[in-house]
Amino acid sequence: MELYSYSLSLFSAKVRIVLAEKQLGYVRHDVPFDPERGYVPKHPQVAALNPKQQVPVLTAGDLALYDSTVILEYLEDLAPDPPLYPREPKAKARCRLLELEADEVFFAPVATLIRRRYARAAGVPEDPQELPQSAAAFAAHCERLSGQLGDAEYLCGAFSVADISHLLVACFGLGLGLATPELANLNAWFARVGSRPSVAHEIGVMTEAARVLPPSQPAREVQVSP
Repeated sequence: MELYSYSLSLFSAKVRIVLAEKQLGYVRHDVPFDPERGYVPKHPQVAALNPKQQVPVLTAGDLALYDSTVILEYLEDLAPDPPLYPREPKAKARCRLLELEADEVFFAPVATLIRRRYARAAGVPEDPQELPQSAAAFAAHCERLSGQLGDAEYLCGAFSVADISHLLVACFGLGLGLATPELANLNAWFARVGSRPSVAHEIGVMTEAARVLPPSQPAREVQVSP
């Protein structure tokens, strides 16, 4: 398998964590990224395989997949153990919904602040309401997450893609200056999920990439063994 990704891509990190959890070997292609212009120029393989021209893209022989959710579901079918989705249909559907919430609801205020950072760098006047509105939306979803978690160790009983997705969004939000409410069960969950080797490694990779982000990077290939 081959994975086209970028160190600071949250959605690529989801895939890399699942590959590590399932101990699947692959070749990783690090796609060039310019902090001022984004993924410009587009990586030719990414542009050819994904009509959205975004990472992650996973290839396996003649199969090419894009969108992290689709890729995660394929990897679960490919390597069912260890499971990262519940097996029971109702529980599995809830897990899928939680992953979708992480990507489309929890990430929304974080994405606003990412766009705000680029706009500021380009000299675009800031909307003074964006930061407080994003902070409120982020905190509200944390409250919702705490309620969904309850007394459980993980969102879906056992560690799953729902935990991976939400933890990565939370880390991005914290890195952009947002704050999580002081909720005992949520704080314990953060520590529990964040201490898993696969997750801790990706958080370290993203933190270092953000700290030493150069103006642009050449594409490179990395062989990742299981």
